Amino acid sequence: MAILMLSAVIFGCSRKKNTFISRNYHAVTSEYNALYNGQVALDMGQREIAQNYADNYWDLLPVERLAIDDKILLPDSVRNQNFGRAEEKAVKAIQKHSMQIGGKERNPQMDEAYLLLGKARYFDQRFVPALDAFNYILYRYPASDNITHARIWREKTNIRLGNEKLAIKNLKKILDSDRLEDQDIADANASLSQAYMNLNHLDSALVPLQAAASYTRENEEKGRYLFITGQLYNRLGQKELANQAFDEVIDLNRKSPRIYYVNSYIKKAQNFNYNQGDNAYLLNMLRELEENRENRPYLDKIYFQLGEYYNRIDSTRLAEEFYNKSLRSPSSDVYLKSVNYEVLANINFDRANYQMAGKYYDSTLTSMSPELLEYRTIKKKRENLDDVIKYELIAEETDSILNLAALSEEERLAYFTKYTDELRAKALEQADSAELPVYAANVGNSNTFPSAATTPAAGPNTGGTSNSFYFYNPLRVSRGAQEFLRTWGSRELTDNWRWGGSTTGPSTVNAQERIMEVNFDNNPIYDPATYIAQFPSDRLILDSLATQRNLANYQLGIIYNEKFGEQGLAAQRLEFLLKNEPGENLAIPAKYNLYRIYEAMGQQQRAQELKTDILTNYPDSRYAAFINDPSSIQADENSPEALYNRLFIQFEEGNFEEVIEKSSEYSRQFTGNRMLPKFELLKAQATGRLYGLQAYKESLNYVAMNYSQTPEGQRAQQILNSTIPELENLEFNRDDLQANYKLVFSFDHAEQEKGQQFREKLAEVLQELGYDKLSISRERYDSNTDFVTVHGLDNRSKALGFQELLQKNKEYKIERQGFVISAENYRIVILKKNLRNFLDQD
Repeated sequence: MAILMLSAVIFGCSRKKNTFISRNYHAVTSEYNALYNGQVALDMGQREIAQNYADNYWDLLPVERLAIDDKILLPDSVRNQNFGRAEEKAVKAIQKHSMQIGGKERNPQMDEAYLLLGKARYFDQRFVPALDAFNYILYRYPASDNITHARIWREKTNIRLGNEKLAIKNLKKILDSDRLEDQDIADANASLSQAYMNLNHLDSALVPLQAAASYTRENEEKGRYLFITGQLYNRLGQKELANQAFDEVIDLNRKSPRIYYVNSYIKKAQNFNYNQGDNAYLLNMLRELEENRENRPYLDKIYFQLGEYYNRIDSTRLAEEFYNKSLRSPSSDVYLKSVNYEVLANINFDRANYQMAGKYYDSTLTSMSPELLEYRTIKKKRENLDDVIKYELIAEETDSILNLAALSEEERLAYFTKYTDELRAKALEQADSAELPVYAANVGNSNTFPSAATTPAAGPNTGGTSNSFYFYNPLRVSRGAQEFLRTWGSRELTDNWRWGGSTTGPSTVNAQERIMEVNFDNNPIYDPATYIAQFPSDRLILDSLATQRNLANYQLGIIYNEKFGEQGLAAQRLEFLLKNEPGENLAIPAKYNLYRIYEAMGQQQRAQELKTDILTNYPDSRYAAFINDPSSIQADENSPEALYNRLFIQFEEGNFEEVIEKSSEYSRQFTGNRMLPKFELLKAQATGRLYGLQAYKESLNYVAMNYSQTPEGQRAQQILNSTIPELENLEFNRDDLQANYKLVFSFDHAEQEKGQQFREKLAEVLQELGYDKLSISRERYDSNTDFVTVHGLDNRSKALGFQELLQKNKEYKIERQGFVISAENYRIVILKKNLRNFLDQD
């Protein structure tokens, strides 16, 4: 009997029979099995999106939290396993429980299945298949209870696909309906507002977003919609209405996520009018936010706003303090970190502390996306500081060394003794706080100096990368060493060290004494003699350092004056230069620039002194001419620019010895001038043309090393990195089938007139023969040899035939023997100066 009843139920539940049992069996089974599990998976996926999504409160928030990525998936793959499972359950429900009988769906749960299918695809960012699922509901189930949901979700999908105008049209039709639940009205209005925001119709987005906030039953959505409303009002310049919207978010308090609450206060602070508002009220508001324990996860934002407050009221010291507090607070807002660094960089820039500003700009660029427009602006600003940072470092280092060199041996010993005592005190302080200094990590090794790998980096951005291997992390090793000494005392390196008798135990040996024994008495870091022994004493070295210091101070004076308009700093640097006995090549331009600076600053007495000095002691200098006739600056034929242009013409004409000689002369004459790297690069090019590839490489290396921050130095380094290796690898091509050959005649460089006559005779021969495609040049091979070259010969045979014609034709009688070479090999010969190798191989 039981078997008969079971068989009746099974056969009675067929998807092909429209019976009461079949309809209810498949409806209940699909709802409480596949669709239930699918909905659970969908909810889990949505929670995962909410947890992983990071809102950018510096920009207008989207209505819906869904991060769109551009990753292209392989077929049958999903971005999120939860949405894949939800889609799988929806498909399973449709395949196993759909009852299409007589052209009509008899299972009332199938519209739910297709709605779940569409949502799963939507959140998995497969918007076209999602649109198909929602359209299927509208087409097949027009009487469904879910028809409004399907219509709203279809328009949300259209918005994601960029069909905003179509979505707006359809959403307005939905909102005109009389049979809408409150949450449907909220969802439709929120989507309508997002469509308007995508089209940048911000004023049109306000009304539907306010309606969405008033109709939604979800407080999380209400807080978000109200916050975006405030952002929209801010974008439209209506700060009072924006603050009203932010106040509504604040009134929600704990009903809405705390992040909206805190950011609403931050936005109100940003909207504050410092000229008309009550500054004390704003400060109290921000202080209350800071002191509230619930706001601890958002202290980075609060501290930043406090920094902005003090910056606006010109209390820069306190502003810096809070900007740094913001940086030290745990934060996931990378853009906020970059803004903190940028503000600190600007503060230091305004103070003319360009070295520190450069470090902060570096940290700003590290924390900022290169795709942002601000990135390029800040990068350009940072590049403008390259020269000043370079010369500040040179001036600081050389001046420090020279000042110490001027001390007596006793004074130098006292100086370094004080320095090492400070190191000892700092190490003891760290040891007392249960944290050994990093450089004391290698306990027992008395020959260990701190290195770049173990010394904390200077500057604002001190974050480093941790190493997972214990013995590669000096800080972990140092802490481990201290913990061992505290627990076990001093132990000999023997077998069974735990149980051996040769131990003093932790009670009899002070860990700090052990550290002092190893790291103080035997470590050269704490020995003044270590530093004194490394100190330069050779007079040539010290003179070279003095020259570098003087040049760096001259360059700083020019840069501060001309690039940054810091006349006070410029005058300070140039005056310091004059006190340190510079050579005449620096003293005269330094005095002239000081004269101009003091005139601009209105310090006429000092300006007159410098003017008299130049006119009296250097009457024939170009600077005296500038003082007597300021208009001569523009027409100065002996200016570095004019001399460089004339020298470049000499280079093009092949007068390489003169270019090298004059470049060296001008480099000495114009020390510190911005044209100096140009002269040096031109000299390197002339050297390469005259003496070959190896000499060219050495000259380029000099330019790249000494002028690394200039375009010429960077160009030299680029040639060294890319072009020179290619040229060094060039080998002679032995292929006789090349398509371009030359016939070359060599002359001693001393026989220039003879070579010119030969060239003119060859030109006459070509004209008589009608060889219009051929051309003749005369160029330098090396310091002793010139080439007269016939160009444009198609192949080797024609080149040899043409030479034979010149030698055997009685009308021409050119007996000089030349050689035939391909254009490719000719280039190698000119570059490498290896003609003898070619002729031997040929």
